[in-house]
Amino acid sequence: MSRILIVEDEESFSDPLSYLLGKEGFEVEVVDNGLDAITEFDRNGADLVLLDLQLPGQSGTEVCRQLRQRSTVPVIMLTAKDSEIDKVVGLELGADDYVTKPYSSRELVARVRAVLRRQGEPEELISSTVQAGPVRMDIERHVVSVDGEQVLLPLKEFELLEMLLRNSGRVLTRGQLIDRVWGSDYVGDTKTLDVHVKRLRGKIEPDPSAPRFLVTVRGLGYKFEP
Repeated sequence: MSRILIVEDEESFSDPLSYLLGKEGFEVEVVDNGLDAITEFDRNGADLVLLDLQLPGQSGTEVCRQLRQRSTVPVIMLTAKDSEIDKVVGLELGADDYVTKPYSSRELVARVRAVLRRQGEPEELISSTVQAGPVRMDIERHVVSVDGEQVLLPLKEFELLEMLLRNSGRVLTRGQLIDRVWGSDYVGDTKTLDVHVKRLRGKIEPDPSAPRFLVTVRGLGYKFEP
């Protein structure tokens, strides 16, 4: 049974969502502030975190930052704000996706299932080690190193980098990358992909402002140059 941690201070959102997730067979824990969220995660863990951006006391962005220091657990942001900057900040901090309030609880449950399904899919019967340029990935152990130095990647960054490395030298369109990493049922725009690419560059490029390996192919998408 997958465990979902809901971090939400508004009961009008957390109550129906918790009820529906429980009815769908998930184990659910609800906390209403950031400090309790970190305490609960450290004590009992979670398979996925639904995180409100605006929380009393410690903000959702700070909670996301602390989660990423601890784990690669998938994080879906819940936010009443519909501005690009709030979405981008959350994604840059390590969130895997965002949902803007008001949302359909059933649609959100479907997204939760999709994320957990992709996370739990067995690896394809192909090499469990991938290397291109200075980047080496051990797929089974979820380990990435750059020039021998290990770097920590959340799930979506890991999946994105794996696809780029397995297709090293080939241009992959934004649509191909989104379908593979977020799934064909993804509802959103390409900004999520672009932010994840930016975060990856910050971890694997000597100079992220002038990418040498993870390059943009204008009008098409991205490719990894070994």
